[in-house]
Amino acid sequence: MTMLQEQTLQSPHKGKTGFVRLWNAFGYSIAGFRAAYKHEDAFRQEVWLAIVLVPLALWLPVTAIAKALMIGSVLLVIIVELLNSAIEATVDRISLENHDLAKRAKDIGSSAVLVSLINVCVVWGLVLLFK
Repeated sequence: MTMLQEQTLQSPHKGKTGFVRLWNAFGYSIAGFRAAYKHEDAFRQEVWLAIVLVPLALWLPVTAIAKALMIGSVLLVIIVELLNSAIEATVDRISLENHDLAKRAKDIGSSAVLVSLINVCVVWGLVLLFK
């Protein structure tokens, strides 16, 4: 493939650099967060859970490392849910018909969220049990 052909296949947004790129990326991130909050019930629930658990972790009399682990485990749920929501939106964009691969993609994404929630329970349980 020639250089000209490669350039025509790239996104027109890829040419931005420096502060403009950072500012645009920040805007896209905020838009994604808002879209997830507006359209995804599970994401809203997990955000509210984080609003409760993050300050609680800061308040609890545990070590700084324990606080970091507790907060990190909660933020991991948010990250995984955002990725799961992106997968689901992409699959739905491609087709709304039932398909084994679409179901598999959505189920695997959901499993990732479940594992991240179990991780919160394990981390918080261990920190609180052995503080």
